[in-house]
Amino acid sequence: MENERLLQRALVEELSGLYRAPGRHYHGLAHIEALLGLLRQHLALISDPETVEAAIWFHDAVYDSRRADNERLSAELAREKLAGLTSPERLAIIAGMIEATATHTPPALGDAAADRDAALFLDMDLSILGAPPAEFDAYEEAIRREYDWVGEADWRKGRAGVLKRFADRPAIYHTEVFRQEFEAPARQNIARSLARLAETG
Repeated sequence: MENERLLQRALVEELSGLYRAPGRHYHGLAHIEALLGLLRQHLALISDPETVEAAIWFHDAVYDSRRADNERLSAELAREKLAGLTSPERLAIIAGMIEATATHTPPALGDAAADRDAALFLDMDLSILGAPPAEFDAYEEAIRREYDWVGEADWRKGRAGVLKRFADRPAIYHTEVFRQEFEAPARQNIARSLARLAETG
């Protein structure tokens, strides 16, 4: 970790303001705080905690449910705000982690330690899928509120498609530590949600 903190107080406050914007029923500050908690919990497994912390803070900084390029725009914002504060190589890793949240497929960052950190970061972001049922259901309701402009039939089809893509993976999580804790409950939650989405009336 570098001597001066990558995320200084003024930048954290600026980002916190973005996450407090109206309409962020799930992708808000509580989501960031949950991921920061997971970062602290798994600190011993992470090569560069400040890089992962930056990816956490920026990964949903731009969020508009009507857009398909939020991840790219969030990565661009990270490049802009962190320019000159760290090396170009480290900034590219942060941006790569953020962009990878579009598909939750680990990126090839050209560095084995960074690749491991990215896999852990992506698993943290998906930990909600393996949350206790009541917490998962609240997450699903919050996501629906973020897409309240989508009609019910289109919502059911679209959401089912997203969840099926995760269910069809050989493993939802990329790291052993997250698979052990979250894989089984995530598959149970997804199965319940898909059954609800398939209901008519």
